[in-house]
Amino acid sequence: MNTQIYKYTESFELESGQKLQELEIGFHTYGRLNKNRDNVVWVCHALTANADVFDWWKGLFGENNFFNPDEHFIVCANILGSPYGTTNPLSINPVTGQPYFLSFPKISVRDMVNAHQLLAKHLGINSIHVLLGGSLGGQQAMEWAIIEPDLVKNLILMATNARHSPWGVAFNESQRLAISADRTFYAGATDGGKKGLKAARSIALLSYRGYKTYSISQQEETDSITDGFRASSYQNYQGDKLVNRFNAYSYWYLTKTMDSHNVGRNRNGIEKALSLIKARTLVIGIKSDLLFPIEEQQYLFRHIPKSAFAEFDSYYGHDGFLIETEALTNIITSFFKTDVKGKIIQLQQTA
Repeated sequence: MNTQIYKYTESFELESGQKLQELEIGFHTYGRLNKNRDNVVWVCHALTANADVFDWWKGLFGENNFFNPDEHFIVCANILGSPYGTTNPLSINPVTGQPYFLSFPKISVRDMVNAHQLLAKHLGINSIHVLLGGSLGGQQAMEWAIIEPDLVKNLILMATNARHSPWGVAFNESQRLAISADRTFYAGATDGGKKGLKAARSIALLSYRGYKTYSISQQEETDSITDGFRASSYQNYQGDKLVNRFNAYSYWYLTKTMDSHNVGRNRNGIEKALSLIKARTLVIGIKSDLLFPIEEQQYLFRHIPKSAFAEFDSYYGHDGFLIETEALTNIITSFFKTDVKGKIIQLQQTA
C-alpha cells in the first residue's frame, strides 16, 4: 500500500514559535469510516517506524487481527521530522531551495500532535474510538488526549511516560554524541552521519532489549571463541539495517523531541495535565523494560482518572510492545469488556 500525502498550504507554527512552510504529512488508512463516524482507530508510531502499521505491528493490526479493516477505520500518520513522507530535515527548505539539514527547527511531541490534528480534520474525523501508541507513540497519544479530551473515547498507552526521564535523555544524548563524532554529519550531504547513526543504533538496542535477551539469543556455543562474537555481529547488523532505511538528521531531531516530552509544560504540572484526560484509558507496562520502567506506567495509572493498568513480562524488554501481540490482544480484549476505573487487568498467560 502506497503512502498518501497530505499537503498543508498554510504556515505551520511550532511550539517554539518557528514556522514551517509547505508542511507535508505521509499517512496510511485501512478500512472505511462508518456511517456514524465512530470506528476510527488512530495509531501513533514510535521513533523510527512509519505509517504502514500493518507492516510493523502484525498480529495486532491486520485482516484477521483485533484491529482490522472490516470493523475499523485505521489511520497511522508519519510523525513530523521522520523521513517516511512527512516534512523532515532532508526535505527541501522552500526559502533556500536546499535540504534543511541542521537548520531544521526544533520540534516537540505537541508539534507532532498538532500536525496530526490537521490531518484528522482533512479526513473528516471528529471522534477517535481508539487512540494508541507505544514509547514515543504513547507520548503522542497522551498529548493528544490532553489537548482534545473530548475527541478521544478510548486511549491505550504502552511502555511510555508522562515526562521523558533523565535515564532516557542520557541514552539519547549518548546516541547523539555518536552521531556528532562522525564528521560527515556536518558535511551537508543527505547520507551524512551514517557511521555515527550506526553506532547510535547500537547504543539504542541496549536500552530496547536487556541482559536476558542477549544472554539467550547471542550466547556463544563454544568456550574457545575470543573474537567475532555473535553479540558483536548482531550490533553491526542492526546498525546497518537502520542506516539503510533512515537518516542521521531525522534521528538526531526525533531523539531531541523525545527528550523534551513533558505533559506538564505550561499546564501547571504533570498531575494536573493528566487529570484533563477524559478517555477510558488502558496503561500497559512491561516488567523487563529498561528504557521506560514499569513505575512510569504505574504513575500514569494513578493520575489518569478513568484508567486501567496491565503489565506483562517479555524476553524482548521495551521492544515487547511491538512483538508480544498475543499478550497485547488478550489485555486489550479484557479492557473493552470491563469497567476501567482503577482496574488492574490480570494477564492470564504472560509472554
